Amino acid sequence: MFRLDAGLRVYLHRDAVDFRKNINGLALLVEQALGLDPFASAVFVFRNQRADRIKILGWDHNGFWLLLKRLEADRFAWPREASVATLTVEQLHWLLEGIDIEAMRRHPHREYHRAA
Repeated sequence: MFRLDAGLRVYLHRDAVDFRKNINGLALLVEQALGLDPFASAVFVFRNQRADRIKILGWDHNGFWLLLKRLEADRFAWPREASVATLTVEQLHWLLEGIDIEAMRRHPHREYHRAA
């Protein structure tokens, strides 16, 4: 069964993709344009030109999963940084919920060695 577990790697393709591409076309895009392995334990997220649709491609032991979300009236807030962004599964959920992940800031991770 395909799961979006916390340890799963999420790669976000920044540029819009022709949404006539299906599993084979997206897997080829992962290999050639992104330089990544489509059979890795990861999901690859793509958007269309209008940013109202997202496709998520993932490999699960013996076959690919292709998930599609279409918004009826809104647009996804797509990050504009690197050509291939790496997200956490939590950030992917934020993106799918319509949250601008570039605007989200966490507290910095701090390490303490003494209580006093």
